[in-house]
Amino acid sequence: MHDRRQIFARLTALVALVVAIAACAGSGSATSAPSPSPAPSLEPVDTPEEAIARIVALEPRLTGIQPVDPDAIGQARWYEATPTDDGYSVEVYLGWGDCMAGCIEHHAWRYAVHRDGTVTLLEEEGDPVPDAEWPSPGGTGRTGIFGSALAGPTCPVEQPGDPACAARPVPGAVVVIRDAGGAEIATAVTDESGRFFVELAAGDYTVVPQPVEGLLGVPPPVPVQVTEGETVVELAYDTGIR
Repeated sequence: MHDRRQIFARLTALVALVVAIAACAGSGSATSAPSPSPAPSLEPVDTPEEAIARIVALEPRLTGIQPVDPDAIGQARWYEATPTDDGYSVEVYLGWGDCMAGCIEHHAWRYAVHRDGTVTLLEEEGDPVPDAEWPSPGGTGRTGIFGSALAGPTCPVEQPGDPACAARPVPGAVVVIRDAGGAEIATAVTDESGRFFVELAAGDYTVVPQPVEGLLGVPPPVPVQVTEGETVVELAYDTGIR
């Protein structure tokens, strides 16, 4: 009987020791766990260049836009940043279509860029902006060819302005780029939106679309002269729908 009491006492002490060790281990892990990192804060905005950079971060296709030049005639893409009590009021303008005479079409935005780096869109108006009219259609800010591949018609009888019959993107299309001498120098594949970008030095090139399974017509080769920035190419594939 005495031995049983001793064994029971020892077991009780052992259990208490194990519980105490576990409690200490749990307490140690809780206090040593790293606290969540704070969300990165935006850098303060102190200049017009920093203000437009915040806007470009939200709309990369504006990469490369230049400040307004009051002496320029026909400037089609510009921004103007005016200081406010809490940062800048920034007007962004894209125009196209005979801009030497004032631009037939345009799109404009007005933003409040606050001193803490946050951006608020205050106003937006104008026509839809074609790819070719953005300063950087692919949002890369690099020099090369930006292309889009579309297939049409999509309806047997097309009605002008009917979105249900709009041309559809062609994803997975292979495009070969040849230099002025005809040598193949690059190959691109269109993404889910039917778009591609190939970074190239300024010069003369030819974009050669390859056949796409399920489409009848292949666009003809397109000669392209690349200058600074993104040169836009549009490739029209034929669905065969009549």
